[in-house]
Amino acid sequence: MDTEPIALAQALASFEALWSPRVVAHVNDYDVRVAKVEGEHVWHVHDHTDEFFLVLDGELRISLREAGGERTVVLPKGSVFTVPRGTEHRPSAPSGAAILMFEPTGTLSVGDRHEEVPGHVDATTGHALGG
Repeated sequence: MDTEPIALAQALASFEALWSPRVVAHVNDYDVRVAKVEGEHVWHVHDHTDEFFLVLDGELRISLREAGGERTVVLPKGSVFTVPRGTEHRPSAPSGAAILMFEPTGTLSVGDRHEEVPGHVDATTGHALGG
């Protein structure tokens, strides 16, 4: 259990890697992760869980492939959005962003099903802060 407050600005300043989330806290069986992002992630699906995003800085775009077609939601700083389980999606941040995600511990950053993972995307269940 985390016993000290975590300053998100300091947590984000402690690493440079893009699309490589760090676990900053745990809530029951969930991780709270922060990440720096820029460019495009990979199209992927989480079959068994929703994925929650909070934009801490910059702007995040999330493209969604839904029954009615493809659409993109734009999330400015301070916005939240939840991608429903089973929805194919691809986050992107053309100008860079810092985000917080809330998802079950052990959830892979590239989902249960995904396109080929490009070299700039870290396929991980989250790294320890400082790791």
